[in-house]
Amino acid sequence: MITPVILCGGSGTRLWPLSRPAYPKQFLDLTGSGSSMLQQTVQRLTGLPRLGGAVFVCNNENRFLVAQQMQDISASVDAILLEPAARNTAPAVCCAALHALQNDSEATLLVLPADHLVADAHALQQALLLAEQAANQDYLVTFGVVPDQPETGYGYIRKSGDTGVAGASEIAEFVEKPDLATAQAYLADGSYLWNSGMFMFRAARYIEEIGARAPDILAACEKAVAASRRDLDFTCLDADAFASCPSDSIDYAVMEKSARRAVVDLDAGWSDVGSWSSLHEVQPADGNGNVAVGDVLAIETNNSYLHSEHRLLATLGVKDLVVVETADAVLVADRNKVQDVKKIVSQLQASGRGEGDTHKIVYRPWGSYETISLADRFQVKKIIVSPGHKLSLQKHHHRAEHWVVVSGTAQVTCGDKVFTLSEDESTYIPLGHKHRLENIGKIPLELIEVQSGSYLGEDDIVRYDDVYGREH
Repeated sequence: MITPVILCGGSGTRLWPLSRPAYPKQFLDLTGSGSSMLQQTVQRLTGLPRLGGAVFVCNNENRFLVAQQMQDISASVDAILLEPAARNTAPAVCCAALHALQNDSEATLLVLPADHLVADAHALQQALLLAEQAANQDYLVTFGVVPDQPETGYGYIRKSGDTGVAGASEIAEFVEKPDLATAQAYLADGSYLWNSGMFMFRAARYIEEIGARAPDILAACEKAVAASRRDLDFTCLDADAFASCPSDSIDYAVMEKSARRAVVDLDAGWSDVGSWSSLHEVQPADGNGNVAVGDVLAIETNNSYLHSEHRLLATLGVKDLVVVETADAVLVADRNKVQDVKKIVSQLQASGRGEGDTHKIVYRPWGSYETISLADRFQVKKIIVSPGHKLSLQKHHHRAEHWVVVSGTAQVTCGDKVFTLSEDESTYIPLGHKHRLENIGKIPLELIEVQSGSYLGEDDIVRYDDVYGREH
């Protein structure tokens, strides 16, 4: 059985301001397909023979996003493993392998990042079937993307002789990101492939290899899995054990050291969408080389990526730009400098600016909220609660709240009272009163919340009961 292992832990800061740590690029629909990158990663495996339920590895902050997006596409989920800390790909896959072996001693893992694009799903599946044959011969298999240009942003794999398995080549070496002249030489040589960061191997073989090459990683992961606990639909790896694990990638910890490794050529329109310029390259452009998303008016504009989320974006007499508009931030950058967008995020985070981490719309397991207005002693939010969901039973030390229902039906708990509010009805939650909001209807509950008080931060919450298991 093939067990997909989907790595969902990236923060996607190079696609700021659209992608932010609280809602990174793997959960976004970047190409207008109607599905997020995570959903597309799972969907392109549909029809693959011997396919089992997927194992997702993510952080605690994004766990409900993973669960909801998989529920939305009715995906088969074997487990969602929660990493207590970021430790790179080698430990993440080690924990997934240990989990898979608990149910299937012959499990074959297909390791996929959640934030890559693949234009040709059929070509991908053909490559996966070739890789499965090599994995059955105890090879650790990776996928090398056939390059179509000299690329300095990717690492490379140099392939050598045949493995004896059709379509799989021995790996001579892994090569770091080259300069332009070296990348041009690699392209002309023909034996170099882009390192895709995707893998296939038997779970038992990976455990054998990491035990031999990085025994400290294996020991920490074994403890983390053995002491893991269930929380709703999630498996929480033991925090202390996982925190003791060294941080390393699959490439450095295992693949570069293994004596039995192979690569399968992949020519399927692959991109890791690692920057705005790469997103420009994978989308259709107009006659002037522009990619326009949203309400865009481009006059005398060439070779630019223009993305508008909320309002008209107009350009005149410019070229080679990336312009991205969101509700609370606008990025204007030279296309040749977009690899450095993460510098903006770092500076925003260092100065305590919320735009570095979160959007105006903040997603929660029960729905979402959006800040409409914020001043010294008041804040106005739009809150949406999904049908059947409810917020925690909580109170605030520093603020009172007024709720006005715009649509849907709310059940409100305030102190000892429980009552129902419908459209155009309102209530007042005094400072210090325990309260809860629940959607008991069949459509999304939308309301406007007006907060007033001396402190309006999100950390002014004392939780008494929470169905999502969040800390009090």
